[in-house]
Amino acid sequence: QVQLVESGGGLVQAGGSLRLSCAASGRTFSSYKMGWFRQAPGKERELVATIGGSGISTYYADSVKGRFTISRDNAKNTVYLQMNSLKPDDTAVYYCARRSRVTTSYDYWGQGTQVTVSS
Repeated sequence: QVQLVESGGGLVQAGGSLRLSCAASGRTFSSYKMGWFRQAPGKERELVATIGGSGISTYYADSVKGRFTISRDNAKNTVYLQMNSLKPDDTAVYYCARRSRVTTSYDYWGQGTQVTVSS
């Protein structure tokens, strides 16, 4: 069973920065694409960023491109989301997730960490 544990959320003023971390259990972390998602109150969950197993390939939603950076440390089984120039619209619960190599859907999810950006 894979466990994903996020940390690093909190309250920050607009323009500030936060770094989220997601620690994963398991011995094959580097084999899996990882993603960060977020869900704001009353809104659907949206994909924020993804990173391939080697850390080379990345994807960003247009809403965060140029402000957020996804990275991973496979030696530590951890994926990060560096968030800069935060806006109130970035307020949401942020989740990390692991993508299945079989179905290509995200099959393991963390519990989420709250990010609140005040104006």
